[in-house]
Amino acid sequence: MAKIYVDEDLCIGCGLCVDTCPDVFELTDDGKAKVKEGASDIECAKDAADTCPTEAIVVEE
Repeated sequence: MAKIYVDEDLCIGCGLCVDTCPDVFELTDDGKAKVKEGASDIECAKDAADTCPTEAIVVEE
């Protein structure tokens, strides 16, 4: 099963992942992106990873 995660050290909180894939990502109170509980849309997550300016989103298959 694929795994989606955000490297919080790289995340700058720009919100592009949330704009691209709101069913998978959300911003936390500290302004960093995180994967929503139960999110599983791998293709959407890959699109968000492609738009991430710091390459903080990782999709492992």
